[in-house]
Amino acid sequence: MAADLPASIVVLLVALPLCLGIALGSGAPLFSGIIAGIVGGIVIGMLSGSHLSVSGPAAGLTVIVASAIIKLQVYEAFLLAVVIAGIIQLVLGFIKAGIIGDYVPNSVIKGMLAAIGLILILKQMPHLVGYDKNFEGDETFAQGDKDNTFSGLLSAIKYITPSAAVIGGLSLLILIVWESKAVKKIKALQLVPGALIVVLVGTVVNEWFKAAKPDYALETKHLVALPIAHSAKEFFSFFTFPDIKFLSNPDVWVTAVTLAIVASLETLLGIEAVDKLDPLKRVTPPNKELKAQGAGNIISGLLGGLPLTSVVVRSSANVAAGAKTKASTIMHGVFMLVCVMFIPFILNRIPLSALAAILIFTGYKLAKVSLFKDFYSKGWDQFVPFVVTIAAILMTDLLKGICIGIVVGLFYMVRSNFRSSVFVVNDNEHYLIRLRKDVSFLNKPIIKKKLEDVPANAFVLIDAHRADFIDKDIIEEINNFLCHAHLKNIRVEIKKSQYKQMHTLFNEPNK
Repeated sequence: MAADLPASIVVLLVALPLCLGIALGSGAPLFSGIIAGIVGGIVIGMLSGSHLSVSGPAAGLTVIVASAIIKLQVYEAFLLAVVIAGIIQLVLGFIKAGIIGDYVPNSVIKGMLAAIGLILILKQMPHLVGYDKNFEGDETFAQGDKDNTFSGLLSAIKYITPSAAVIGGLSLLILIVWESKAVKKIKALQLVPGALIVVLVGTVVNEWFKAAKPDYALETKHLVALPIAHSAKEFFSFFTFPDIKFLSNPDVWVTAVTLAIVASLETLLGIEAVDKLDPLKRVTPPNKELKAQGAGNIISGLLGGLPLTSVVVRSSANVAAGAKTKASTIMHGVFMLVCVMFIPFILNRIPLSALAAILIFTGYKLAKVSLFKDFYSKGWDQFVPFVVTIAAILMTDLLKGICIGIVVGLFYMVRSNFRSSVFVVNDNEHYLIRLRKDVSFLNKPIIKKKLEDVPANAFVLIDAHRADFIDKDIIEEINNFLCHAHLKNIRVEIKKSQYKQMHTLFNEPNK
């Protein structure tokens, strides 16, 4: 608990602008992002089997949510779709669909983490210097402001806000110093997260600008912008509820299925990634997570919130801040609720450039150079899918990039199996053709060529006793060779496996 409390504060500081930014980018009411953040922290935090994962509104769903709201036209209809999506996720959890996440290669998962780290660095650099035209939390290559991830950096250079740049630069310096060995030796300082110091210093500096140099003070657009309720009645007016009369609208069901599938995939990939970041290497039960996400989406939709997934950015900030248990996730949700109810005016003094520094530093930890060196040392079959996943996510979005990475990973898996399934060696006129593991139809060309290359008067030993599976195309090809081997005076011996089709389908060779 001692480590979870400061970690929860860090996650709160990271989550607040992201919740607001994703709501803004989705074309939804700003408070809908806050509702989703609170539900993701408290409800999913309590029901989830993950110790470190943090759920909330996800940038990966922004385009889907924005297009759905436009298509459905009525926000209450969209909320109904979120509730139905949650029910579908509950069903997916009960039918044990969570196993899908286990089929994603490790190189792709690590590539996803590194890509998110690079995205955090690239996307937050403009916010660090006060260029806040694009919404917080955007992860797509093509931005809503007609820039992309890279051109946005050039635009930021043209519109630097000096005071934001000063606060951002100072914030990064504090975080670097806070991670130094000298500071880590002081145990008392380790109880206070560097991110909290950054927020306090950034806020104090801007308040000093207001008092001493008003011309340098940050405008409201460069600060956190939580909705402020001046009464209990106004606060509860922020909540919106789904309308059941839209149940007959087919677009509601299409939206619900789309949200359920995409949110479930992002969640399964997210918990896989967070489990790899966990210092204790604990494993999250995927089906339990789907049920937790389903319950969270039902409640979020009922209260007027955005759809939820496990979010790697918040989760990685949680890990980096030293969280040990799910208490950190739950407390961040409770703190978010308390803050928006009682002290939104205080949080609205926090500079976005200070928060950008925290996210950039988190991104650096996810995309360290040592990670690239490690995968390069593992060989091309690991390095290429890793790099392709990073490039694809940077140039498209999270889900598309992961799909591309999986395809490349499958190619190398098939290629590896293709090369290792058939082993051929010869010594003068003696040939050994050994079949190993699973021999599929993809191995047919190499087996056919090797058998055709056997010269006259040779001896061939076909060793199949190590094969677990042999495709019928391969058996037919070997049988064809057996039928005409005697024409070249080739003697053939077969060492059969336990695979029954080998015994029933292989012809007896002429010895």
